[in-house]
Amino acid sequence: MSRTPTSRTLRSQDWFGGNDLNAFIHRSWMKNQGIPDRMFDGRPVIGICNTYSELTPCNAHFRDLAEQVRLGVIEAGGFPVEFPVMSLGETIIRPTTMLYRNLVSMDVEESIRANPIDGVVLLCGCDKTTPALVMGAASCDLPTIVVSGGPMLNGRHQGKTVGSGTSVFEMSEAVRAGCMSECEFRAAESAMSRSPGHCNTMGTASTMASIVETLGLTLPGNAAIPAVDSRRRVLARDSGVRIVEMVVENLTMSSVVDRNSFENAIKVNTAIGGSTNAVVHLLAIAGRLEIPLELSDFGEQSRDVPLLVNLMPSGTYLMEDFFYAGGLPAVIAELGDILHLDAATVTGMTLGENNSGETIWDDDVIRSTAAPLLEQAGIAVLTGNLAPNGAVIKPSAASPELLSHVGRAVVFHGMDDFSARVDSPDLDIEADDVIVLTGAGPKGFPGMPEVGNLPLPRRLLEQGVRDMVRISDARMSGTAFGTVVLHVAPEAGAGGPLGAVRDGDLIELDVARGVLRVLVDDDELARRLEALPPRVQKSTSGYQRLFVDHVMQADRGVDFDFLVGRRGTEVHGDNH
Repeated sequence: MSRTPTSRTLRSQDWFGGNDLNAFIHRSWMKNQGIPDRMFDGRPVIGICNTYSELTPCNAHFRDLAEQVRLGVIEAGGFPVEFPVMSLGETIIRPTTMLYRNLVSMDVEESIRANPIDGVVLLCGCDKTTPALVMGAASCDLPTIVVSGGPMLNGRHQGKTVGSGTSVFEMSEAVRAGCMSECEFRAAESAMSRSPGHCNTMGTASTMASIVETLGLTLPGNAAIPAVDSRRRVLARDSGVRIVEMVVENLTMSSVVDRNSFENAIKVNTAIGGSTNAVVHLLAIAGRLEIPLELSDFGEQSRDVPLLVNLMPSGTYLMEDFFYAGGLPAVIAELGDILHLDAATVTGMTLGENNSGETIWDDDVIRSTAAPLLEQAGIAVLTGNLAPNGAVIKPSAASPELLSHVGRAVVFHGMDDFSARVDSPDLDIEADDVIVLTGAGPKGFPGMPEVGNLPLPRRLLEQGVRDMVRISDARMSGTAFGTVVLHVAPEAGAGGPLGAVRDGDLIELDVARGVLRVLVDDDELARRLEALPPRVQKSTSGYQRLFVDHVMQADRGVDFDFLVGRRGTEVHGDNH
């Protein structure tokens, strides 16, 4: 196929155009892969950014997806070049993938900038791969399209539906309570993860796939097509075609995504019962694109938005059911004027035009706005003397009776302390108490792990207790549930008041009023904070030191202070 015409000189021609020494070198070494001379004739060079890894089970099928994208790029007259970046397997990596999200974003940004790439396709799926790749590409601001890997098929075990993460947490607590045998627990493993793909609940992977579709960075339908469905491969191929067209149109990320796009994303996250992790990721992406977004926007923009999607952990069904019921296009169509339907997308059409006429095929999986699962479902933002810069809670996954609660604090300083004492028969704790965990924030851990949905004490589980108020500066898995307050900012490790809470202090949680406070007077709290010992750096490794020295707090997206903003694609210090 002849090359796709464009009226401007593409950046890849700085490498491949002309007849000087550098152009000779660049073309010649690429030709050792069997690439013919005609591929260097000025056609768009498309980078396929691949997070394939056998250590990232969610993304282990990406070789096939990358091939489909490659075929689409060639079909449209482009020149596809696949490149790898660090991959983050949520289920495997220790201590937490969040420690490395910013590192991957740096990998993506520098790989794009340093190479002859005119547009990029981001292949992502597992939780942190989506925000990391989008953040890195945003700082370069080239034409960009996202292809998600898709969810696994529904888990099925002993005639029941098994959801990734959500069912695991339930079964694990049942084992600890003596209600389920370890043998039964092990038998559910293969039944839960029975096909390629990421979590089949509305966890962070599904949430972020929905978020990037709402932001306009994917073709319609990206979020919910199962990984093994042939239509996922068609979407990948179509995305390869479309990215070539986007380069010709010079449709960059910043020309697609604006403030209205982020408001849409917050509202859709509410309607789908999305993960609390979307908060830190959206704040970070907005920071890279230099679009104003604050933690308070999540409370304001989600107000009066109903929960429509009946998926675990907030509901009953799984992503396969969501796809058959109409997927995200049906949700967007149902929300209608609640959204900014004139928002741009990578298709060249608006969000409203992309999803006009989409239908709900199962009204128990996707509810109508007239009969929602919940009238008010947004992630709630809390403030008070315990979280001066904010904290979040997901009311749709919490126990309604605990959303207004005053209880006695039982404090654990770090996960080692928690693990050592939580099941002790001597632990002074009752069902009405409030579990407080410190030292699990961005700096304190470091990396802000998904431990906020703390296991309940065995003694209380055996009494039939299944939920308690839990407060921490950590995150939690998007598949998790419970009355869990997260992302307390500033964190204890940065001198925040959470580190001054003592056993027996009364803590007030009032989600309706957006209040989180410890019932201690200001002077006493100030004295306690002043008396706290200085924080000791846990790690001396190169990257972890960089992380601790430069990471911002949860209310700023946990990005590095020096990575905020767009830096473009100009290569400085080029010696070629």
